[in-house]
Amino acid sequence: MKKTVLVTGASAGIGRATAIYLAQNGYHVYGAARRLENMEDLKAYGIRAITLDITKDESVLDCVNQILEEAGSVDILVNNAGFGSYGAIEDVSIDDARYQLEVNVFGAMRVTQLVLPKMRENKYGRIVNISSVGGKIVFPLGGWYHATKFALEALSDSMRNEVREFGIDVIVVEPGATNSEWGNIATDSLLKVSGNTAYKDLAIKTNKVFAELAGNVVEPIVVAKLIKKGIEAKNPKTRYTTNQLASTVLLLLRGILSDKLMDKLIMSQIK
Repeated sequence: MKKTVLVTGASAGIGRATAIYLAQNGYHVYGAARRLENMEDLKAYGIRAITLDITKDESVLDCVNQILEEAGSVDILVNNAGFGSYGAIEDVSIDDARYQLEVNVFGAMRVTQLVLPKMRENKYGRIVNISSVGGKIVFPLGGWYHATKFALEALSDSMRNEVREFGIDVIVVEPGATNSEWGNIATDSLLKVSGNTAYKDLAIKTNKVFAELAGNVVEPIVVAKLIKKGIEAKNPKTRYTTNQLASTVLLLLRGILSDKLMDKLIMSQIK
């Protein structure tokens, strides 16, 4: 029997690539996003498009209940919906910071809460949380975004040991720079929020780093293949990364260097 998958944030980037790739490989896929019209073409792959605004509890409930009624269960959840909004912690409004947390953390966990009961009943489930190298490595002017990914990492580690006895695995995927809309959103917000404040010089320098990273990205399909590898593994790893050289080196050094040396290394890249 086909496994049923719910992919959030399926209208673009990693979510879209994952929905298509899993559908092509025999999964029964529901692709969810706020704008249904942006997923019309997914129907050609046999994907069931469904409206989901993860900041609104009624929308989350409607989405999950519809899938449970139609498919009976969500066997695999890919928590991909999210965005990166940059700017100095001082400059970002609390409302904007709160919205980032609502989308990247609380929304993902609310969907998870609703699919877990049936997974426990079935003694099977895979929960894939799309984090980032930014869930381990922090750059200035990204504090609120990094906070959401650090939180997702912690929640995943805690939940993994909570649900293990029910035959459910929790998998974290940590992509490096990926060819998606994320980069444009992040850089636009960076300059909009801090481009004319006390942090102007740092914002301009950081924006240059983002521009350089744009030349060293992986395609979303690379991440989609990692997700498939994780959900099909008999004993999946707790974390999967895209193994980009820069990200791999930074993650390695994060485990070796002191905080102050890591600060110096990060800031040496912003010049």
